[in-house]
Amino acid sequence: MSLLDTHIGFVEALRAAGLSVSLAEGLDAISALEQVSWHDRETVRAAYAATLVKRQPQRVTFDAVFDIYYPRLVGDGVAGERDGDDAEPAAGPRDTGPDLERFREALAEALASGDQQALQDLAAEAVARFGAMPGRGPGLSSWSAYTSLQRVSPSELVDRLVQGLLADGLDAERAQRTAGRRIGDFTRMVEGDARRRIAEEKGPEHVVGVTVRPTIDRLDFTAARRSDLEEMRREVYPLARRLAARLTKEQHARRRGPLDVRRTVRASIATGGVPLTTHHRPRRPHRTELVVLCDVSGSVANFAQFTLMLVFALREAFSGVRAFTFVDDVAEVSDVFRPGADVAEVMESLAASMSQAAMFGRTNYGRALTRFAEEHPDAIGPRSSLLVLGDGRSNYSDLALPVLADLAGRARHAWWLNPEHPRHWGTGDSAADTYGTIVPMVECRNLAQLGEFVHEIA
Repeated sequence: MSLLDTHIGFVEALRAAGLSVSLAEGLDAISALEQVSWHDRETVRAAYAATLVKRQPQRVTFDAVFDIYYPRLVGDGVAGERDGDDAEPAAGPRDTGPDLERFREALAEALASGDQQALQDLAAEAVARFGAMPGRGPGLSSWSAYTSLQRVSPSELVDRLVQGLLADGLDAERAQRTAGRRIGDFTRMVEGDARRRIAEEKGPEHVVGVTVRPTIDRLDFTAARRSDLEEMRREVYPLARRLAARLTKEQHARRRGPLDVRRTVRASIATGGVPLTTHHRPRRPHRTELVVLCDVSGSVANFAQFTLMLVFALREAFSGVRAFTFVDDVAEVSDVFRPGADVAEVMESLAASMSQAAMFGRTNYGRALTRFAEEHPDAIGPRSSLLVLGDGRSNYSDLALPVLADLAGRARHAWWLNPEHPRHWGTGDSAADTYGTIVPMVECRNLAQLGEFVHEIA
């Protein structure tokens, strides 16, 4: 594969992982690379990052893809040099007993000193010696970061590392944090080296598609880990600011109404009949009143929280916003999102409100819709837009389709955002397909799709 092929594959992989890289930016990267030395891999990484990465949250995904397309080394690396050029990867752990203890001693010393180069070499050696697995064809092998880490057990070195850091003068809290960070860094190095080796055999495209996590704005709400959720919360308000600026710009562009022919012709008399200045009728201002009805049960609770936070961060784009949460009962949470409220306080208040949205603890869309229609009959009107958030899984209970049809009929517009992939709609206890015949069902699995949807309705 030529350098140009590698560059093109790298840029396409970044796009597939969620980074928006234009053709012009790809050419800018080539121009930047012409000005730097290719002998230093980190300089190449920095040149690519400066031209292709737009926001800091994208950097983790960028680095993972870069390490696959531009690996630090090829083959066995340190372990291969030690074993000789004729060594073949074994179908399982190659070293036991004294060799394993020797490796763990070297790892303990590298962790204690924080030597990054030594840790990278040991990560490559760990995968080569302990991570080789039987391949699916003759002459093929596979590599497992999990198996390597199970054999080496770096987490068992934490106490020893902490004691060494305490002896160097660090306090207990800093020693624990430093030890955890170094163990975590080594774990990621092992995972990266396993990906590199698999990419050598199966191609980088395969590895990127299977192992690289997408950027935080394209990560599924239902697949997010605790650390991902924290990062998503940090992304909500920057996303809201970008959307607000985009909406303001578009509203200014749409401010002029249709052409006023009579005024334009009349003004052209002063210029001999040439219409140098056009006149337009004023456009009637319109802003949506939004009513949000959120399922907050189980795994969809995160999706509902992020959607509520984004909608209320953009509340100036709507003439009014009311929000309700439900499991099998309904609770209004509009007052939680007061202007200037702290994000942590909002999340705490929202969690308390969510606990009031369940009477029997099992999701029941039919009961929730009926209670909403009975208790809040004035919420929906001809100037309102109804937004339902949820996966439509109602535990095989009554769906109250006539109630939803009445609510949607009274509203100016109605949408339903579903955090599940469309292939799961209508499976098991999902009534998404049935509800979709009354209210348009929209796939919304990540922050990017959520942002685009809010932009469309605002």
